[in-house]
Amino acid sequence: MEATEASQDREAERNAILRALAPVVEGIAATFGPVCEVVLHDYRRPERSVAAVAGSVTGRTAGGAMSEIGMRILARGDDAVDELNYVTRTGAGKLVKSSTMVLRDSAGAVFGALCVNVDVTEVDRVQSLLNALAGTAGARPDPPVTTFGDDIDSVVDALLDAHLARQDQTWAGLDGPRRLALFRGLDERGVFAVRRAVEQIAARLGISRASAYHYLSRSRAERDADGSDGTPEGAHP
Repeated sequence: MEATEASQDREAERNAILRALAPVVEGIAATFGPVCEVVLHDYRRPERSVAAVAGSVTGRTAGGAMSEIGMRILARGDDAVDELNYVTRTGAGKLVKSSTMVLRDSAGAVFGALCVNVDVTEVDRVQSLLNALAGTAGARPDPPVTTFGDDIDSVVDALLDAHLARQDQTWAGLDGPRRLALFRGLDERGVFAVRRAVEQIAARLGISRASAYHYLSRSRAERDADGSDGTPEGAHP
């Protein structure tokens, strides 16, 4: 009985924090204008994590899904940390500077995030022009493409496609170790925290659900055996 009451109190506390932050979302977006988007996430519902949104940089709406950045934070659980001032590119080509700040309850458990996205595409173009005029232009690393969308399936598909593209292979062309690496990489990015993700991955790869669970189980066993901290290569600190 006490455990149930404690759980209900924690849920009520989390709901209260989200309600309190909803007007903050609107206030930040209004302050920075049309180039700014603020998204409030409730990670208790990965497929519908967007609890509130103001602005339209990534095109998401309330009730939409988390991005792969949110999946990565969800995978880290209570060890997740804020990811500040990082740059990504949307599928449509927008250059976006973002900060993702995790939300914790009074017990320190991560349950959501407040995200600020600023469209810096035009700023980057002007900076490139000024650098060219000043003769200081040089090659810069291209930021990673991040999939944003209200549909969680599109985010999962994008992560799978990106992994296969890095391998320059189809599933049929991967050997055993690289198949395990694919499942491990997707797991470390939080994909399998999403409902039906195993079924979706299995369908995309043309394998049975049982085979997908088998690869996932083996990849987790290997991860535990080598003592990995679960942080995917190329992740933001």
